[in-house]
Amino acid sequence: MNDKLKWQLIAENIKSWGKDFGFDGVGISNTDLTKNKLAYKEWIDAEFHGEMNYLERHLEQKFNPDMLLEGTKSIISIRLDYLPLEANALQALKNKDASYISRYALGRDYHKVIRGKLKKFIAFIKKELSDEVSRFRLFTDSAPVLEVEIAEKAGLGWRGKHTLLLNKDHGSWFFLGEIYTDMPLPADKETTKHCGSCSACIDICPTSAIIGPYELDAKKCISYLTIEHKESIPEKYRKAIGNRIYGCDDCQFVCPWNKYAKITTENDFLVRHDLDKLSLIDAFKLSENEFDDKFKGSAIYRIGYEQWLRNVAIGLGNAPKSLEVVKVLQSRLTHTSIMLKEHILWAIKQHN
Repeated sequence: MNDKLKWQLIAENIKSWGKDFGFDGVGISNTDLTKNKLAYKEWIDAEFHGEMNYLERHLEQKFNPDMLLEGTKSIISIRLDYLPLEANALQALKNKDASYISRYALGRDYHKVIRGKLKKFIAFIKKELSDEVSRFRLFTDSAPVLEVEIAEKAGLGWRGKHTLLLNKDHGSWFFLGEIYTDMPLPADKETTKHCGSCSACIDICPTSAIIGPYELDAKKCISYLTIEHKESIPEKYRKAIGNRIYGCDDCQFVCPWNKYAKITTENDFLVRHDLDKLSLIDAFKLSENEFDDKFKGSAIYRIGYEQWLRNVAIGLGNAPKSLEVVKVLQSRLTHTSIMLKEHILWAIKQHN
């Protein structure tokens, strides 16, 4: 068997094995990621990345896979659906007394889930290809990796106007992961774009963070503001945040392609601790120990207790006017940080 046929067969096997390991999509990309480098640099220069300074620091690594795994020749890209059946997202958003948590964070931390699955997947590949001395490195949103561009090149979908990856048969409710390898695997065909003239995601964005097709100003994005932003949230965005206390899914709700989204079959992504039913008042009453107990093993845990209370305070400020809400807010005015106190006072003011 010649080398070309051998690697083609190995590539087909890897994609088949990936499905056996529970991944909902597996594709292979080459390592030429330079197509969007200029546009990315212009995005950084415009400071649309906000406080995420690591995006600028690691720019060269993003576009040069060899800097993350020397000798990288191919990238295996995986897709894993995460939408839980029992989480009625639109109902949660409409109930202004309830907290809204982005659907991806209702279950176990996806970093841990995908990392564990990829480790087992790599071990299986090594076992099956025992005659090949190959190297691998896995990534789960854990290093400077252009996961959307890689997935696009691997044929798993196309970058939508909201900047997330879209798939004709699965919408956008999924995670991505990557395996860099020195195996010279044949790349899959890149996907074409299918957003057409639709602008639903741009029109729905509560803070107008999607400033144009395929362009996001992260500083305005509710996901950025409630997760990545560590300081005071600018007052001009607080009303628009509504009851979204961790992330935002509005652009995904309205995307026509999400009518084809699949419910997850991964148990770790099912709702934990009834997070889809958590009231804003109960969320604000959590003690630090209760926060730790509830969110260890969750993506939410990494924002920390104070940032959680900051976000919930904004949600309470946007809740229907209520004496109970005011009393709950007032209960935390003492023995708290200046930053949190500012948000509590703002929230109380909304009820006067």
